Amino acid sequence: MSDVIKEFNDYRQKMNEKLLADNNKIIKRIFNLDTNAYAAGALDVKTKELLGLVASAVLRCDDCVKYHLETSHKEGVTKEEVMEALGIATLVGGTIVVPHLRRAYEFWEALEESGQ
Repeated sequence: MSDVIKEFNDYRQKMNEKLLADNNKIIKRIFNLDTNAYAAGALDVKTKELLGLVASAVLRCDDCVKYHLETSHKEGVTKEEVMEALGIATLVGGTIVVPHLRRAYEFWEALEESGQ
């Protein structure tokens, strides 16, 4: 696994464990809501992850973009699908999204190279 992917996942897991160990009811409910929102329903997981990717890029949340890219990759999303979704995100969000687009592209390349 690429260092950039491992570092992201290790940090995310460590901090999520700390946050959840604090036993804050609101934070636990938000985490649970987030998990359940991306489960298959009327929309499949792949579509929901691409929607999450677009929203995260528009909101300029690099951690969220990485999370949705990795989950999309695991769901079998193609590079062409990711780039189309990121194109829409850039159209909606404007040129301020471009730095996040660059980092998203770099992270996607790392995912592809990791062979996961």
